[in-house]
Amino acid sequence: MNYPAVSSFLWCVQAAIKHNADLPAPSHGLMTHQSSFQPRTGDALLIIDLQNDFLPGGALAVPDGDAVITPLQGWVNRFARAGLPILATRDCHPVNHCSFREQSGPWPAHCVVGSPGAEITSALSLPPGVEIIDKPCRSDVETYDGFSGTRLDETLRKIDIRRIWVGGLATDCCVLNTVLEALRRGYAVILLAQVVRAIELHPGDGQRALVAMEEQGAVLLEDAP
Repeated sequence: MNYPAVSSFLWCVQAAIKHNADLPAPSHGLMTHQSSFQPRTGDALLIIDLQNDFLPGGALAVPDGDAVITPLQGWVNRFARAGLPILATRDCHPVNHCSFREQSGPWPAHCVVGSPGAEITSALSLPPGVEIIDKPCRSDVETYDGFSGTRLDETLRKIDIRRIWVGGLATDCCVLNTVLEALRRGYAVILLAQVVRAIELHPGDGQRALVAMEEQGAVLLEDAP
C-alpha cells in the first residue's frame, strides 16, 4: 500500500490547526489510566470511521485496525445497556474527490459513496437507533473531523450531551481532528486508548497524536470496558 510521503500526523494535524488555532490552554496535565471514569447521563459514545476501507484488506487500511473491534464492541454493549446514546461517523467521498491520488491528492481512493468499502464493518454489532453521521460528500471538500459540515454538533446538543467517549480510526488523522474539534466546541472528551489505531506513516505518529489530544484536555482512558 503506497501512502503519501508526508507523516500522517503532520498531514492531518494541518487540518486540526486550521480549525483549532483558538483552542484554550489545557485545564489539567496529562491523564492516563483513569479507572474512576464511568459512563453517565450526558455522555455519548462516538465511533470514528470504522469502515471496511480502513480495515485489513481495505483501500486505505490502518495497520492492526481490526484490533479495535472487540474492545469497541464491549463499549457499545456497555453504553447500550445503560441506555446512553451511540453515534458513528462515516467518511464519504465521490469518485472524483480532491484527496484521491487521481486528483493529485495524498490518498488512494477510499470510502466512495455507495461502495462496500464505505460501509461500517459488519464485524461490529450496533444496536438499533445508532445515529450515523456522514461527513460531507463533496468533490472539493476534505473533512478530517466528524463535526465540520455535518449534523453531529446539532445532534449531540439536542440530546444534551456534554461528554463524549471516542474510539475508532485513525488515531493520527480523523480521531485526532474530531477530538480537537470537540474540545474546541466545549465538549469534554474521553479517548478510549484500547479502541484506536494509527496509520503510522512515520514511527511515532500515533503517540504524537495522543499527546496532542491530551495536551488540549482530552482524557486518555486505558481501561477495558
